Amino acid sequence: MILRPALAGDAADMATIHAQSFEAPWSASEIAILLASPRGFGFAVAEQEALSGFILCRLAADEAEILTLATRTHRRRRGVAAALLRAVRGAVTAAGARAIFLEVAADNLAAQALYEGQGFVQIGERRGYYERRGSAPMSALVWRLDLNR
Repeated sequence: MILRPALAGDAADMATIHAQSFEAPWSASEIAILLASPRGFGFAVAEQEALSGFILCRLAADEAEILTLATRTHRRRRGVAAALLRAVRGAVTAAGARAIFLEVAADNLAAQALYEGQGFVQIGERRGYYERRGSAPMSALVWRLDLNR
């Protein structure tokens, strides 16, 4: 497993992985635009010349936001997402962030367990935040990781 910064050239592969994970996937151009933005960044895990997963973030003042985290279906529950979260934590701490925020669908229990295991705490809920095909909108749970030592 090779952990490295995400590059604009990874955008097509990241869009494919994102489509495996979310009902409203991001396009390669959306991902490339985020990576090219002044405060946007990410990390990727590569294995045998293919990406296994990635994380995209934004840094603003003394806060960081995880915008998305996705892992290939067959690579889930193998430490990829945890490694990506640790990389972000290190990077944003070094950049002076005091907290990391993220949102996760209320029905995504696996992700919630991952975030809790990494020290995140649920701090709020956005009702009806995610549109769902063929069902009622899903709430987004807001989580925070305090980086103060």
